[in-house]
Amino acid sequence: MAGSDGSSSIKDAVAMILAGGQGQRLLPLTRRRAKPAIRFAANYRIIDFTLSNCVNSNLKRVNLLTQFAATSLYRHIQQGWSGLFVEELGEFIDTVPPQKIFTDRWYAATADAIYQNLFILQEQRPPWVFVLSGDHAYKMNYQLMLKQHLASGAQLTIACQPLPRQQCTDLGVVETDQSGHIIGFEEKPAEAKPMPTNPDHSLVSMGVYLWNTEELARQVAQDATTDSSHDFGRDIVPGMVEQGSPIMAYQFTSSPGGGPAYWRDIGTLDSYQQSNMDLLGLSPELDLYDEQWPIYSQRGQYPAAKIASSEAEASLEECLISPGCIISGARLRRSLLSPGVYVAQGAEVTESILMDNVSVGPDAQLHRVIVDEEVEIPAGYAVGLDRARDEKKFIVTDSGITVVRADAALE
Repeated sequence: MAGSDGSSSIKDAVAMILAGGQGQRLLPLTRRRAKPAIRFAANYRIIDFTLSNCVNSNLKRVNLLTQFAATSLYRHIQQGWSGLFVEELGEFIDTVPPQKIFTDRWYAATADAIYQNLFILQEQRPPWVFVLSGDHAYKMNYQLMLKQHLASGAQLTIACQPLPRQQCTDLGVVETDQSGHIIGFEEKPAEAKPMPTNPDHSLVSMGVYLWNTEELARQVAQDATTDSSHDFGRDIVPGMVEQGSPIMAYQFTSSPGGGPAYWRDIGTLDSYQQSNMDLLGLSPELDLYDEQWPIYSQRGQYPAAKIASSEAEASLEECLISPGCIISGARLRRSLLSPGVYVAQGAEVTESILMDNVSVGPDAQLHRVIVDEEVEIPAGYAVGLDRARDEKKFIVTDSGITVVRADAALE
C-alpha cells in the first residue's frame, strides 16, 4: 500500500535509464565515450544527476541501458555507484548492454530499447516503471511524481515544464486540459504551440516517463510490429493521445528543497557549454551544494586543489575548481576545471571547460574553449581568439565555441 508521499510504493518501482544514445551532436566529445559519461559541472558526469535523483528518491532498482562507447560509463558506474545500493535490501544498479534477444538490430530508438529489454521487466515484475534519460541535468523527487500518478489513475505520466517558445523546437511539446490530462503532443514542431495561460511559453516533455508496467509492455510490443521509428516522442505518445488514453502531465515547478525548476537537455555543444556556464556565479539555478539533495559521483583519490601564485596579476573569478588541480600564477575567469588539470604561469583561461588531466602551458590563452581529456596546450598557444584559424584545426560551433579534441595536433 502506498504511503501518502508515495515512498513505500517507489521501492517497488524500477527505473530504466536510457544511456545508449550516440550523441552525434556532441562530437568530438562522444568519439570515445557515451554521452552520459561526459564531464559536467567540473567534478561530475552527466549521468550522475539522473542517478542521484533515483538514490535521493529511494528509487533503487535501476537498469542502465547502454549501447555506444560504453566502457568509460561502465567503469564510472562500477567505481562510483555500486556502493550506494544494498543488494540484501533488493536494491541494484545493473548496466545492460544490447541483448538482441527479440531482434538482431541495435536499439532503433527509445521505445525499441525498452522493447528489447522486456524480459528484464518480466523478471523484476515492477508495478511501475520510470523511463528516464541519462543525459539531462536536473534535480527531481520522483516520489512526488509517483504520488500524482497513483492518485490520477493514469496509465502514463510525463514530467513537463514551461519553456520559452523559441527553445522548444527540438523538444516534445505538450497540450493539456484544465485537469492536467494530455490532449496533444507534437515532437520537435517547427512552431511550438503556446500555453493558453502563457502565450510566450510552451509546455514541453522532459523525457521523464512513469508507466504502469503492463501498459508500457503492451505499447512497445505493439509498436515493434509496425514500421514506425520506434520512439516514445515520435510514435507511441502521440498515438496514445490520439486514442484518448489516460495520460497525465506532471508539472515540474520546483527542485527539491524549493529551488528553481532547473532542467537542461544537454544535446549540443552549445547547450553543453551554456549549461556549464549556468553553474557559475554566486546563486546558480542548479544548486550543487544542497546537502538535502546531494549529487553523488565517483570520487578519485586526488589531493586538494592548489592555487600557487606569487604574481599580483594572477586571479580566479567565478570558477569551479576540482580536486587535484594546480593553478600556478594564471588568470582564470568563468571556467570549469575537472580533476587533475594544470594551468601554468601566465596562462589566461576565460569561459572555458577543461576536462580531466588537461595541461595548459605558460602564457597560453583559451577563450570559450572546451578541451577534451588529457590534452596538452603548448606554451604560448592561443585557442578561441581567431575563429578563421581555429576552424582549420578544430570544431567551432555557430555561437563560437571551439572544441579541442583529445587527439588534436597542437603545434
